[in-house]
Amino acid sequence: MTPILVYGFPSGSSMGLIAALEWLGKPYRLCRVDMFGEMHDPAYAKLNPRIETPAFITDQGDVLTETMAIAAWLETRDTERRISFDPLTRDADRMHQLMAFINTGFTGAFSPLWAAMEMEVAEPAVQAAWQKLGMEGVLDRHDKLESLIEGGPYLLGDRPTLADGILIGVARWLEFHNVAEIARWPKIAAIRQVLEADPAVVFATGLENGEHLHGSGFCQGHVALADVIEKCGA
Repeated sequence: MTPILVYGFPSGSSMGLIAALEWLGKPYRLCRVDMFGEMHDPAYAKLNPRIETPAFITDQGDVLTETMAIAAWLETRDTERRISFDPLTRDADRMHQLMAFINTGFTGAFSPLWAAMEMEVAEPAVQAAWQKLGMEGVLDRHDKLESLIEGGPYLLGDRPTLADGILIGVARWLEFHNVAEIARWPKIAAIRQVLEADPAVVFATGLENGEHLHGSGFCQGHVALADVIEKCGA
């Protein structure tokens, strides 16, 4: 079967995996999920008990969750090395290092900001504490990512890779939460500018916003969430 990526909106980290699928250049389908609505329906837990996106239905019908697991699945099938590098090379090691940092410390730094925003019952003192913690963490993680970047149009190499896909899905949270101006980190800003103009990222962002776009032709359309849960849910 054709693999299916279950991606979330608004501003889901999974947007970058759509771009990665476009860069990979193999057929795939998509399933769009409202993270503030239908993701919290009890039925969604049959697909991902942790109530998160992304989720990925493999060509064998198995459900993969967690961004790094999905990225690993894509990497092993990237026989033309369009979004990864040959194993046992420095570039492959560097890509894995950057992916791991972005998916853990960098992404996790935003968690207090999301928690403050999503509080069911507003508690101003708690929200303020979480916001302060989140702001400090995001600034620190951006500083550290800036120091890891060696220079160039992408995180490494002369083409976008899985590391760039994982970054671009999360990086726009800086503006979403009004943390700081991206110009504060010139190397990250330059990479984001290149990625945000990339046709695959433009396509992925448009889909996330509900636009009807065609992309490169590898996307074979959307599947309804109810159908994915019925066929692939536990």
